[in-house]
Amino acid sequence: MCATGNKIDGALPGEELVQQGLSDLANGQTTDLSLLVLIAAPRLRRLGLAIPEIEIDRPFEHELYDRLERRLGTAAHSHYNSLIRRIVSYAHALEREQGRALEPRHPLDRD
Repeated sequence: MCATGNKIDGALPGEELVQQGLSDLANGQTTDLSLLVLIAAPRLRRLGLAIPEIEIDRPFEHELYDRLERRLGTAAHSHYNSLIRRIVSYAHALEREQGRALEPRHPLDRD
């Protein structure tokens, strides 16, 4: 269980990014990963994750990209896309896991 009350155990792809981003948000830090979590917040909230509402002067996507560009220069684009793919992969895997948890179990299935 992380500081925000979200149960995250690292079993899903990209989960370490979400865990660190949530931790950064809980500590009031604006980091690449906290911005990444905020970009995905609407979808992640629908999946049951508690994500604080944070306001900045511009879209989270622009803030993250600019931070990456200052640090990585021309490599920012590919790194940004990689981060987005990983958080989408995490959300998709979480949706699958939740769907599996909701499926009716056959009486002969073992734990």
